[in-house]
Amino acid sequence: MNATDRMKKSRLAALAAALCLGACASAPIRYHTLLPAPERAPSGAPAPGFLIDVLAVGVPARIDQAQLVVREGPAGVAVLDGERWAGPLSDELRGALSAELTRLLGARDIAGLGAPARKSILRIQLEVRRLDAWPGRKVALDADWSLRFAEDAAHVRLLCGGRFEEAAPGGYGEMILGEQRLIAALAERIAEDARRWQRSRAAACSGGEREVVEWKTQAREE
Repeated sequence: MNATDRMKKSRLAALAAALCLGACASAPIRYHTLLPAPERAPSGAPAPGFLIDVLAVGVPARIDQAQLVVREGPAGVAVLDGERWAGPLSDELRGALSAELTRLLGARDIAGLGAPARKSILRIQLEVRRLDAWPGRKVALDADWSLRFAEDAAHVRLLCGGRFEEAAPGGYGEMILGEQRLIAALAERIAEDARRWQRSRAAACSGGEREVVEWKTQAREE
């Protein structure tokens, strides 16, 4: 191969590399949200007589990142750089749960606004243990939650938990819709627990999973 041929080959290789880099750089990034569509109708349930305060949601470090994390096989995971959350995952979960509980209970979420005087406030804490997705197959959520009325002097709270699963055939968009349905199912369970807890501080969790009623003193609560 003479010098001219080598130069042509080098230029072609450089052009191919530039085209590849350009294609990679222009690959679209899609953003997803767990917030339900705004046109979802209110449940029509009577107002419960209390406000809610949905606290920050705990999320496992392995999935708490900008990119979607999905399962691959029995033990593998994949981080999808081109599929990302519209905001921090903990914020997405809190916002979606707040929207569903507000709709189901007819109660306003006062998170970040301060507690109004002489109003009963139910504080809701959610801890996500697992949020798994198998693209084209299903999604699953394992979570614990606690309910406590702020005005209860005895600092009694209800601790509950549950596992939820939804079919999610299709692409990543359908997978996110499946996760929205998971949050909706979780909110229905929490809403039912909230109504039970309002009626009686001796109530058990509606689903039966990890039923615990925990009594705390003022010192331990703080």
